[in-house]
Amino acid sequence: MTWYKEFYAGESIEHKKEKIKWKIIHNAGQLDIYVIALSSNHDNLLDIVSAKELLQKAYPKQDMLVVGVDKGYDNALELAAKIIMDVFQKTGSLDVRKYFLQQQKKMGSTAWEF
Repeated sequence: MTWYKEFYAGESIEHKKEKIKWKIIHNAGQLDIYVIALSSNHDNLLDIVSAKELLQKAYPKQDMLVVGVDKGYDNALELAAKIIMDVFQKTGSLDVRKYFLQQQKKMGSTAWEF
């Protein structure tokens, strides 16, 4: 699992986003927390995954690039929409994957891999 350095967080958890990240990385249970990542299916833009699902050993996390977290599924949907709109405003395109992979490459990716 790789974390985008300046990952998005919902307003209600912005102040504790690093703590939430740490807990997810260390497999501590996170009730009602959702991770927003680049889609595992290249036909989609983003995946929204419950942090509880990430606790499963068989969950395919190795190729996951996390770009946001939020509390509650509805809030995660709204944050995913905000991420997509931000990418569109910056690039004029809906190619979210390309944008984040280019940004990650510019910043250097190894610092956020877990």
